[in-house]
Amino acid sequence: MGHIAVLGNGSWGTALAMVLAENKHRVKLWGRDAVQIKDMQQRRENRRYLPNVRLDDLIEVQEGTGSVVRGAEVAIFSVPAQAFRSVLRDVKDELADEAILVNVAKGIELHSLMRLSEIAEEENTADHYVVLSGASHAEEVGRGLPTAIVAASQDKVSAKYVQDLFMNDKFRVYTSDDVVGVELGGALKNIIALGAGISDGAGFGDNAKAALMTRGLAEIIRLGVRLGAKPETFSGLTGIGDLIATCTSVHSRNRSCGLMIGEGLPTREAIAKVGMVVEGILTTEAAYALARREQIEMPVTEAIYYVIKETVKVDEAITGLMNREKKHE
Repeated sequence: MGHIAVLGNGSWGTALAMVLAENKHRVKLWGRDAVQIKDMQQRRENRRYLPNVRLDDLIEVQEGTGSVVRGAEVAIFSVPAQAFRSVLRDVKDELADEAILVNVAKGIELHSLMRLSEIAEEENTADHYVVLSGASHAEEVGRGLPTAIVAASQDKVSAKYVQDLFMNDKFRVYTSDDVVGVELGGALKNIIALGAGISDGAGFGDNAKAALMTRGLAEIIRLGVRLGAKPETFSGLTGIGDLIATCTSVHSRNRSCGLMIGEGLPTREAIAKVGMVVEGILTTEAAYALARREQIEMPVTEAIYYVIKETVKVDEAITGLMNREKKHE
């Protein structure tokens, strides 16, 4: 029996390591910051990203990627979407041929407009690729609160393996073969969460936020189906479920960032105040470019793009959306 490698010691990577350890799996957790790794080793706690949660004794925190990945039966990538390719390249020669690669990041690579499964395929590491995604916040998973997510893969055996790996009475895992839909649902909802925060920060009320979430979901489905996703996927945990969680929760860094932007803070300062990666910022840029490439109408995404780029003020963006040509829903 090998171990499970978790690459990325942020809040989500740490929380997932805790689930695995609770299920009696041996986990090796890697992080890039040597100072933080040493602190976690000494204090047995991720004070920066997941405070007040003691690390299980089955979790070994390490600094070097090679020793973490070597001999692993499963490698879980919990790094920002824009760093996925570089980390994968760093470790792929150490990965066993039969090892399952699990991605838990939610984003689109900006310069290539690729989903992360497409990057894995381009890097010849997609044979046992699984995306693990859904309506989930690390802060709640780390505390053992009930959560349900989805493991999606073209390889049904790998999806089932990951389901069995994580499943317990507090962490429920469904399987899916719609990798495209699960990846896009997880990535694109961060854009709408930014918008929901902007709307709240500007004081537009619940009606406006409900409209933004609903019409935002329509855009997610429109782009997703064009790119090969199954429309029904967006009615599940990785679509509506993740959208609700991210647009409404105090734990959502995308909503928090949007909230500050809506209150008048410049985008760069809002990101700095969040203190963690805000995936929705670069995903908005990527989705804006994808919509133009695919000639898909995404007015909510476009409005959020112009707001975070500070080329349009928040009230102007809302006025533009409200005054669009009349349509049948």
